[in-house]
Amino acid sequence: MPSALDQFIANVRSDWGPISTTLVQRCRAHLAGLTLTDPRQEWLAALHSERPAARELHRDPAHGFMLLAHTETRGLYRPPHDHGRSWVVYAVQSGELEVSTYAKLLDANGQVQLVRRETNVLRPGAASAYLPGDIHDTRCSSETALLFRFTERDLRHEDQVEHKLTRFVERDGNWTTGGA
Repeated sequence: MPSALDQFIANVRSDWGPISTTLVQRCRAHLAGLTLTDPRQEWLAALHSERPAARELHRDPAHGFMLLAHTETRGLYRPPHDHGRSWVVYAVQSGELEVSTYAKLLDANGQVQLVRRETNVLRPGAASAYLPGDIHDTRCSSETALLFRFTERDLRHEDQVEHKLTRFVERDGNWTTGGA
C-alpha cells in the first residue's frame, strides 16, 4: 500500500498542467489532505523525530514541482516576500502558522509601501495557495510547527540564479523594497 506521501505525489502528477484555478484547487486539497496523515507513517514519523529546518521530500523529474518540509519554532518570522514567477501552497501538519498577505502600493513620494490585507492562521487540515506576485509573510505561532511547502518549481533557483523573488524590508515602521 502506498504511503500518503506517495499518494500525494501520484495525485499531483495526475492533475499536473499549466496553472489554472482547477490545478491550484486540487494541489491545495491534496496538500491539506496530506496534513492529516497518520503521524506513525514512517516518512512522517521521521520528520517529527528529526525536526529538520528544511527537507526536500520530493522533486518531480518530469514536471519540476517540489514538496518540502520545514520544522519551525515559536516566533520564527519570515518577512514579506513573493515567490516571483512561481506559485506555492503552504500547509501545517502540526502546530500553527500565521500568514499575512499584503498589497503593494506607492506612497505620496512614489515609494513602494506594503499594506497588510489580512492575517490567517493555518492549522492541520487546511492549506493556502499564493499565486505569482502574491506577497505574504509567515510566523510560527505555536511552540513548534511542521510545515509542508509545495512549490511549482525550485525556488532556490528562482531566488539565487534568476533573482525573481522580491523580499521586503522594514523602514520607519513600513515595509518597502530593499532599494528604497
